[in-house]
Parts: sequence; structure tokens; C-alpha cells
Amino acid sequence: MRTTPPVTTASGIPVADNQNSITAGPRGPVLMQDFHLIEKLQHFNRERIPERVVHAKGSGAHGTFTVTHDITPYTKAKLFSHVGKTTETFHRFSTVGGERGSADTERDPRGFAMRFYTEEGNWDLVGNNTPMFFIKDAIKFPDFIHTQKRDPQTNLKSPTMMWDFWSQAPESLHQVTMLFSSRGTPDGYRHMHGFGSHTFSLVNDAGERTFVKWHFRTGQGIKNLEAHDAVRLAGEDPDYAQRDLFNAIATGNFPKWEVSVQLATEAELAAWEQRTGWNPFDVTKVWPHADFPRRPVGMIELNRNPANYHAEVEQVAFSPANVVPGLGYSPDKMLQGRLFAYHDAQLYRVGTNHQHLPVNAPKCPFHHQQRDGAMVADNGGAAQNYATVQAAGSRPQGFGHGDAGWALDGAAGRFDGRGREDDYTQAGNLFRLLSADEQDKLTSNIAGAMAGIAVDIQRLQLGHFTEADAKYGADVKRKLGL
Repeated sequence: MRTTPPVTTASGIPVADNQNSITAGPRGPVLMQDFHLIEKLQHFNRERIPERVVHAKGSGAHGTFTVTHDITPYTKAKLFSHVGKTTETFHRFSTVGGERGSADTERDPRGFAMRFYTEEGNWDLVGNNTPMFFIKDAIKFPDFIHTQKRDPQTNLKSPTMMWDFWSQAPESLHQVTMLFSSRGTPDGYRHMHGFGSHTFSLVNDAGERTFVKWHFRTGQGIKNLEAHDAVRLAGEDPDYAQRDLFNAIATGNFPKWEVSVQLATEAELAAWEQRTGWNPFDVTKVWPHADFPRRPVGMIELNRNPANYHAEVEQVAFSPANVVPGLGYSPDKMLQGRLFAYHDAQLYRVGTNHQHLPVNAPKCPFHHQQRDGAMVADNGGAAQNYATVQAAGSRPQGFGHGDAGWALDGAAGRFDGRGREDDYTQAGNLFRLLSADEQDKLTSNIAGAMAGIAVDIQRLQLGHFTEADAKYGADVKRKLGL
């Protein structure tokens, strides 16, 4: 016979009866003195924290990162200190545009977020399953996401809003091409690659910076769903990817990803930009592998399911601002915006002390003077709650931790690159990389998604497809019947 521990209140007080409220007589009314009843109802009313504005539907797992190749000439970060070293990790996969109850198989980018619990603090690498993004400046992000959500009048998803934005922002074409290819509906989370997407940086013991792009290649092989199967599964099993990931780990079929990097010095990127005209810090672009080959670094294995979804997956709070000594940022405008926005979102969504939660707390010693606020778990006791000012000064150098910073030039202001930046060549290259069958699926997916929107929006977007590749534009146009 199954036994369970005695029920108590949240304060640990034994509950005499968890089945019957205290009433005035057998038929009531209920008395307010029944604190256990009131506590249960109060907590029930508050059991949901605000869902993420983006990446609301997700799945998570614990794992390990193991170094397989030496990159210490490029970074002094201790998690890479020697081949064979392991670091505990936590990963969250997600769709982007849908709500928490949406289907796992919708056509959408997939979030690919990773936390490394290093001995120097938490490193969060928060990326996607695509190496590029829709926009290059964070100031456009709220507008873009609004187009992916619901129409303010009908409360329905609106293809018109989506394509109106994309047609006015040709920088989105590269990502749109990836999204409407077969990669837009991956077969669960195990069968897709991951990318840091942005350009980041590595700093070595000598203070030398190397810019880096992070790649995570699935060891399970790429598998995608046909469009009709993705739609079918959205109705039959909207939690398809969640179920697949959980069951795989539960049965010991641990998914793996090979970690690799593309590396370039500032001088190498300047020469490449001079040759190609592409800004290496523009997240709507990729670094071609022919110019910057991938180098292996390590292996990630997911080997433990969360014990509690809410405590771990829902409350995990990533921020790309979390980097450890030896790792750093870049002048990528979109990344610079995310460095603020992610932490700010967690302060609103989870709370001021979200970093006290076990899934967010570092596993190394830490000390700071951030005290008080709601739900504080460890308030520092009697320790000093302010930092002692150093009378001699701190003599700062660069960004700190040996990172010398990067040079800036030009006057401060707002700069619009339209008309001077190439938003078409890489999108066309991606189209031309696809087989004839994959090109047909891509253009059919696009035509299906654009059907019924205003003709002027269709024609504007067709101009972008045609600019990228004449066949690309012609095929979509023909399938739209224009």
C-alpha cells in the first residue's frame, strides 16, 4: 500500500483534515478561521508566474559539458582549462512565438539556451537553432514580436502583420528563408543544431581577444517534419517535443551535441568585411565555413530530467550578460540590447531574487551586497551590506578580467544602414544550397503562408525573394498565382 507523509501547512503545522473545510454545522457556511483552506486557495490563485513574452513553451534538462579539444590559446575561462574537464549544465529548448499551451511542432525558430555552472560563476549562452536572426537592432524587437503574437482586435494570429513587417525589413530575408525551409519544423529538440547566433569573444591570459561564433551540432542527426505532419501532430500531440526529450533521457538514450567554434581576430574580420561588404557583427549574417572553418571544442550530453518542471524549467532565468572571465561580448547591436533585456525580463517575471533559486544560483562561492526584496532566501546574515570603497582607486583596465575592450570610432548618433548593406546575397546563397526538392518545399511553405494577405505586401516581399535569387522569386510568384 502506498504511504505518503502527513500533510502540513506551508509553515510545517500538521493538518488535521485535508478533505473537509471547517463549517458552521454540516451544511455551512465556511468559517474564515480555516487557515489551511485559505492558504490552499491563496496559493492556488498565485501558482502561475507571468509566462515569458517569447519562448513561453519550453522543455529542459540537466547535462554535462566535456572538453575534447584544447582552446586555451584563445581563452582563459577555467571551464576550458584542460581536455577531459567536465562542467554541469542546464538546457532549455523552446518555441518562440507561441504561448505556453501552443504546439511544439509549429513553424517557428527554436530557442537553444544553455547554462554552464562553472567555478567562476554561471555562463549563459542563449541562442537559437538557426545561425542568424530576423533583425539586426534591438530597437526593432518589440515591434517584430508584436507581429508574431496576436492581432489587437481579433486576438488571432495575423499573417498580414507578419509579412507586412518582413516585407518592410529585407534584413529578415535570410532568417525567413531558413524558417520556411524544412528546418522550420524540426522533429523534436534532439534532432536540431544549436547556435549562439551572435558574435561573441574569447580572451586569453595575455589579454588578446578572438571573436567567436558558437555551434552545437546534434549527434542524433538532423530530422525535420514534413509540413503536413507538423500540422497533424499539433492536433494529436501538441507536447510532442517535450515528450520525446523527456522519454529519451528517462530511458537512458542521452542526446548529445558536438560543440565547435568559428574563430577570427579583429584584423581578419576587418579584411573579410572589406572583401565581402558584410558586417561580421550583424546577426542577420553568418560567417561562411569556407572563410572561417569550425574547430571542435567539446561535447554536451543531456542525462537528467528535471525533478520539477516549474522549479527548474519554468523558473530558469537566462541572461546572455552572464559571461565568466575569458569570455565576452561583441559590438553586435542585437546582442547589446539583449544584455539588458533578458535580466530585466527575469526581474519582472520571476522576481528580484530570482538568482537565489537553485536552478539559477551559481554552484561556486559568491558574495555581493544585493540584499532584501521579495522572497530572499539567504540575506547575508550579519555580513556587511555595502562594498568598501578603495581609497587608492581600482585602476580599471578595459572591460575587466584582462579584456582590453575594443576601439570605437565615429560620432555618437543613430545610423540607418539601409541602402548600403547587403541583405540579399546570403539569403540567396542559402536558397541555392537547397536541393530542388527542398527549394520546392520552401517556396510552397512560403506561398501557403502568404496566401490571402494584401497583394501589395505580396509584391513587395516577392521583390526581396527575386533580389536574392530569380528562381526563388519566380517560384513563389507562380505558386501565389500572381
